[in-house]
Amino acid sequence: MLSFLKGVAERQPFTLPLFPLRTVLFPGGLLPLKIFEQRYIDMTKACMKDERPFGVCLITRGDEVKAAGSGPPEFASVGTLAGIVDWDMPELGILHVAASGGQRFQVQKHAIEPSGLVVGEVTALAVEPASTLPETYAPLAKLLEVIAARVGPQNFPAELRYDDASWVGYRLAELLPLPLSIKQSMLEINDAAVRLDVLQRFLVDQGVL
Repeated sequence: MLSFLKGVAERQPFTLPLFPLRTVLFPGGLLPLKIFEQRYIDMTKACMKDERPFGVCLITRGDEVKAAGSGPPEFASVGTLAGIVDWDMPELGILHVAASGGQRFQVQKHAIEPSGLVVGEVTALAVEPASTLPETYAPLAKLLEVIAARVGPQNFPAELRYDDASWVGYRLAELLPLPLSIKQSMLEINDAAVRLDVLQRFLVDQGVL
């Protein structure tokens, strides 16, 4: 995905196939997908062939699977690039894909292709600058270690960065049982310290910390 974005000037719009889902993908996160709709199978094959990502956006109204007579779903304007890291087709017409979250983007406008695929004109959002996890948020890193052990290595990024403020905030936001609207707000926050503060106050209120 980084090599893909090297050819895109900062804030310059580029075209991206979008996959609206009832989930929020965070930078550095893992996303397993079971794909069976033809529009998304074709999208996935094209992305793998061209070594390009697709975009994941949270559905705000509508359904993931297209129903007869239904229009396209409404979705959040801030999403995350998803790079395909593994795939398998256990049976004809069913594609299992493992994707990894990359840079965030903002949808400027979108169109619907005849197949029903949503194609967006998007601009990349700046990557949060790397910052060391402040000591005041050390309990969040310890909690994340406990959660990581429970979900297992197959469901958690291989690269562990418990000293990175953005990484810890993103991982907690995706793993905690938060409403999707709150997860989306965690994605849209552009300050790692603010995200950590919101998460810590939530966990204190819930009696977890």
